[in-house]
Amino acid sequence: MEIWSAERARAWYEATPWLLGMNFLPSTAVNAMEMWQQETFDEATIARELSWAQSFGYNSARVFLPYLAWSIDEDGFLSRFETFLRLADARGIAVLPILFDDCAFDGGRDPAAGPQPDPIPGVHNSRWTPSPGFAAADDPAQQSRLREYVHAVIGTHRGDARIAAWDLYNEPGNTKRDADSLPLLVNAFRWARECAPAQPLTSGFWRIGRRDALYHAALELSDVVSFHSYLDRAATEAVVREIAALGRPIFVTEWLCRQNGSTFEALLPFFAEEKISAWHWGFVVGRTQTNLWWGRRDPAPPVWQHDVVRPDGTPYRKEEMELVRACRRKAEAAHPSASSKTEDTK
Repeated sequence: MEIWSAERARAWYEATPWLLGMNFLPSTAVNAMEMWQQETFDEATIARELSWAQSFGYNSARVFLPYLAWSIDEDGFLSRFETFLRLADARGIAVLPILFDDCAFDGGRDPAAGPQPDPIPGVHNSRWTPSPGFAAADDPAQQSRLREYVHAVIGTHRGDARIAAWDLYNEPGNTKRDADSLPLLVNAFRWARECAPAQPLTSGFWRIGRRDALYHAALELSDVVSFHSYLDRAATEAVVREIAALGRPIFVTEWLCRQNGSTFEALLPFFAEEKISAWHWGFVVGRTQTNLWWGRRDPAPPVWQHDVVRPDGTPYRKEEMELVRACRRKAEAAHPSASSKTEDTK
């Protein structure tokens, strides 16, 4: 299966509602392993927090799937993923799963099963680990096993309407990996296309202004192009203008850094007007502590960096959630055929 043509990608997108979501992790999980392994899979919290998302007007969730959780409990992991899809779909939320990830904020530690350490007080996202982990990613003997993982997840759900698209690799090259991540990035697309999914594939570039091999591979291999921007509107618009020349739908799969000018007020109306699907970082403040600022040890930041909901379900800023609803209404009015198609399939 080859990369989708730009025409096919645009036709798919025209029939798809504007996707507005968050990078979802339940507030009780410190990282993706704690979310997905059997011992700590918190279905009740996931259901409650997805219900809050629905009430605020969200229709999508981007979610990290850790390879290790699958490799030690294949059937159990797939069952839990099915549970998550069912809970999301019941609330009108389409899912954007992520299969691999290079972010390693816990001192570069590879993922480990079992009880996860508590967050470091005052530190943003202090226990995040990569997927599959750098040792597995670099081991030629484990490539067939990684391929099995891709086939198990995507192959099982290749025609699943509850899945909006597949985000194959989050921030390849992070944690000083750089070009070491290129082989797995290329393989991830190859293995995914072997499954012939009905959904489009993507992997976003995230180092704004850096035109390295990972940037070019992400653009050349993706059916829909995606990127991360924690910058203000002017900088984000500049990136959009650059990649719009490819003629493909655009996703912003991470944004929201209030102290940098990456705010709801600055960016959400722009995303809605241009039908750029967008997922901000964080939802309910919790064990990831992503309301804290990067690089600062401050348990009470002057303004939250990420996250939008307090533990009791009330918005951090009411006007932000009002803007979510208003922009959804505006986007749906501009694309009524896509919105009605979604309603017809439920």
